[in-house]
Amino acid sequence: MSDGTSLNTITTNGVTTPASSSTQKTTSTAAGGSLGKDAFLQLLVKQMQYQDPLNPQDNATYIAQLANFSTLEQTTNMATQMTNISSSVGNINESTLVGQLSSMIGKNIQWMDKDSVMHTGTVRGVSVTDSSPSLVTQETGGTTLVPVPASELTLIGGNAS
Repeated sequence: MSDGTSLNTITTNGVTTPASSSTQKTTSTAAGGSLGKDAFLQLLVKQMQYQDPLNPQDNATYIAQLANFSTLEQTTNMATQMTNISSSVGNINESTLVGQLSSMIGKNIQWMDKDSVMHTGTVRGVSVTDSSPSLVTQETGGTTLVPVPASELTLIGGNAS
C-alpha cells in the first residue's frame, strides 16, 4: 500500500522524489471550497498516474474512492431533483391561490393598504405579477382598477349589486 504521498512524489528509475511545482496541477474546487465531480475524477486519475509501479495502491482504495464518487454524484442528482420538486410545489401553490382568488371575482372586499388606510371595492379580476397574485379591484366610487395583494384583505363580502 502507498504511504499517501503518491500525489506529491514522482518515481523515476526506482528513486522517489517530491514533485516540483511545475509538475503539480491545481485541482479546482466548487463553490464553498468542496471538490466537485470533475475535480474528484481528476484527482483519482492523477493518483493512478503518479503511483509507484513497484508499490501500487491496493485495489480496495480505488474501489472506496469510486464508491465515494458514486455517492457524490447521486447526492448531487438528488439535490437537483429536490430543487425541481420545490419549484413544482411553488407553482402548484401559486396556481391554487390564483384559483381561489378567481372565485372572488364580483365580490365586495375591504382592504387596508400599506399606509393603514381602509378601502372598499369590487373584485374585477386576478393578476399575477412577479409570481405574486393579487386581486384587480375597482374601488367604491372610483373608476380605476387597483391591484390588491391577498395579504391586505380584511373582509370579503357578498356579490356586488
